[in-house]
Order: sequence, then structure tokens, then C-alpha cells
Amino acid sequence: MPLKITVIGTGYLGATHAAAMAELGFEVLGLDIVPEKVEMLGRGEMPLYEPGLEELLRQHVAGLPGSSGRLRFTTSWEEAGAFGDVHFVCVNTPQKHGEYACDMSYVDSAVESLAPHLTRPTLVVGKSTVPVGSAARLAKRLAELAPAGEEAELAWNPEFLREGFAVQDTLRPDRLVVGVASERAESLLREVYAAPLAEGTPWVVTDYPTAELVKTAANSFLATKISFINAMAEICEAADGDVVKLAEAIGYDERIGKKFLRAGVGFGGGCLPKDLRAFMARAGELGADQALTFLREIDSINMRRRGHMVELAREAVGGGFLGKRVAVLGATFKPDSDDVRDSPALNVAGQIHLQGGQVTVYDPKGMENARRVFPTLGYAPTALDAVRGADVVLHLTEWREFRELDPATLGEVVTHRRILDGRNALDPELWRKAGWTYRALGRPRA
Repeated sequence: MPLKITVIGTGYLGATHAAAMAELGFEVLGLDIVPEKVEMLGRGEMPLYEPGLEELLRQHVAGLPGSSGRLRFTTSWEEAGAFGDVHFVCVNTPQKHGEYACDMSYVDSAVESLAPHLTRPTLVVGKSTVPVGSAARLAKRLAELAPAGEEAELAWNPEFLREGFAVQDTLRPDRLVVGVASERAESLLREVYAAPLAEGTPWVVTDYPTAELVKTAANSFLATKISFINAMAEICEAADGDVVKLAEAIGYDERIGKKFLRAGVGFGGGCLPKDLRAFMARAGELGADQALTFLREIDSINMRRRGHMVELAREAVGGGFLGKRVAVLGATFKPDSDDVRDSPALNVAGQIHLQGGQVTVYDPKGMENARRVFPTLGYAPTALDAVRGADVVLHLTEWREFRELDPATLGEVVTHRRILDGRNALDPELWRKAGWTYRALGRPRA
């Protein structure tokens, strides 16, 4: 009999995983405790934007025309327990309010709610990003609460999704890491991932702690690389160097590589910042905090870039924001997403607004979420409307739409042709030819 799969939590990670598992041919039941979300997904609609995900969902949700019917959603723990052979836990692990540490309450609640309904041999697979040591604790709790006892096993299978590429990363991952305590658990996961394994995806089998550490280590390395090039941008500005050329030159070294070397206003989103901080907090609890003290500076460099962009904008408009109109192109933390969590773009916009600037924001996909976070900012339906009457334009999220803007057309509606490229993604020559004063982080003024 083919395995039946449940996915606990249907947010960004869970909805993607559920749709991908159905695409791989499994019968899938997604569980969420929010009835409105379950109803929405049952209609084949996504509560968030991710390229290709809603289309994939519609191909498999039961009851939709032309769908495979392999994917359903429920709010019933009892139904999920009875249905699944393998249960993937995909709930959120946000940063605790006022602390660096990770909030494990959603993961703990998922295990506590599911376990009493596990009456036969089953595998519960954690995909959420958790502090190292969590899996061992949860495995013990699972065996205590499940009627199946120790035959209700736990494995840890960290996710490595990139927003904007989540469907691709789930169906064709660049590696699969599984932390297991038995050969049976590994065998079941090999069955789940048979398709990508057949295509040559690397398979890494570890213990629980190593599997938990892989995700936080990967995110910490990426954050370090981003903050490194942003630190070089600070030096380049002081020395009148060009960080873009510097990044190009060091990127040819295959030991370094070109990816994540674009200087700008730094990283944000729901993963890197909170994972970095949770990693530091957990290292402190383990008595190994000195090993990660460098991550504090990584975090500090990242946050400093936002303040620096505000300073550059203030300088561009003559030293003060009062009575000045500032256009912000971008609200999401990265392109091809509607996610505004810890967004550098919105943070900069908010700071300028609080200092008296009249800020108007435009983003291709993140407007609704941005309004919920910063309702007092101005919002425009197009980039052209956003820059109308602006004293300075800030480019803060590297959407393709912004790279394709015509500087001459925008120049006709602004008050002053000044642009600050916070992502080093625009063509300086093109903008300067159209009469704009162009400035970017870590690059010469002209």
C-alpha cells in the first residue's frame, strides 16, 4: 500500500510541502487549526503569494475540476492520526517576544495534539527549524503520549526552501537531510523521497542534533556572507571604492563564489534574522556562546545598513525629511514573495516616516501585507504613482519590474531626479544618462 501523508500546519512551508507531496503521487491530508485557512485551501486558494504554488495546489485539491484529488485539508487531529503513515510537522517557530530565543509552543502543541491519536506504527517528521536538542525531547514526549508507544517514531528533516523558489526546492531539492534513530525511519523517508533521490538528489543521514543544526548553520553562513559584503561596502564608501567590482573579483574564487555577494540594505524575512538569534540563544544555553559571538556582529552589520540608507536619504533631500516626499520601491524582504516580515524596505520606509517624511510605497505583491504592518505609510498602485512628486526615490527590493523601469518616464513626474539604489541592482549609467543623481551603497558617487 502506498504511504499516506499528513502535513501539520499549512502556512508557507506546510502548504508547499503538502502540494509537493501530492505532486509526487501521495495521498495527502493537510491539517490546520484555523478553519478559515482550511476552507481557503480547500477551494484551491493560497493565503500567500509564492510563484507556482497556487497552480500546483489546484492540480491536486479534491473536488476541483481536473484535479488528481490526492490533497485534502482538515481541522481534525483524530482524522489526521487515523489517516497518516508519515506525519510532517511544518508549524512556525517565531522569535520569542523580547528575546532572541525561539518560540517552540507551536511545535510542542502539534506533537501534544497529534500523539494521542497515533494508535499504530507511524513516523512523525519535524521540518520546522528548532533549537538543537528539541528532537530528542519531542521523541520522548511522542512515545509517552502515543497509544502506539515507541512505535510512534520521530525523525527530523530540515527544510531549505527559498521564498520565490519553494516549489522547485521541494520537488527538486539540492540535498535531503534526515535525522533518524532507526533504519525503519530512514527507510520510510527514502520511500517518501524516492522521486528526487532517483534524480540524484544527495541524501545525508544524521543523528537528531546534527539534522537540527544543519538549517541554522546554513542560514548563519548565508547571513555571514551577506553581512561580510555589506561590511566591505562600508569600507568602499570610506575609501571611494566600488563594492560591486570588489564582489565580482572575489566571486571568481571558487572557494568564495558569486552568490550572496550583492551589497545592499541587508537581509530580512521570517528565517535568517530569527534563526540567527535563536542559534545564539541556544548556544548560550549549551554553554557554547563564545563559539557564536561573531554572529552578534553579523546581526549588527545587517541592522546598521538600514540606518545608513535612512541617512543617505536624509542627506539627499538636504538634511531633513520634514516636508519632503520620499518614494520607496519595494516592501517585501525579497522579490517574488509577498512576505514583509522583518523587511529592510519597510523598516527604512517606517523610519523615514517617523522622522517626518511623506513616504509612498509601491510593491508588486506585498502591498496588502505592508498596509497591515505600517498602515500609516502612503501606498500607490504603480511605481509611477509612487514616485510622483518625490524628492528622492529609494529602490529597496530587487523586483524585475523595477529593473525594467524607464528612468526618463519616471523623471517626468518626480520633483527631483535622485535615486538611491539600496540593492545595487539598477544600471547606474542608464539612470545617469536620463539626468538622475544615482547613488548606491558601497559605490562611488559618480
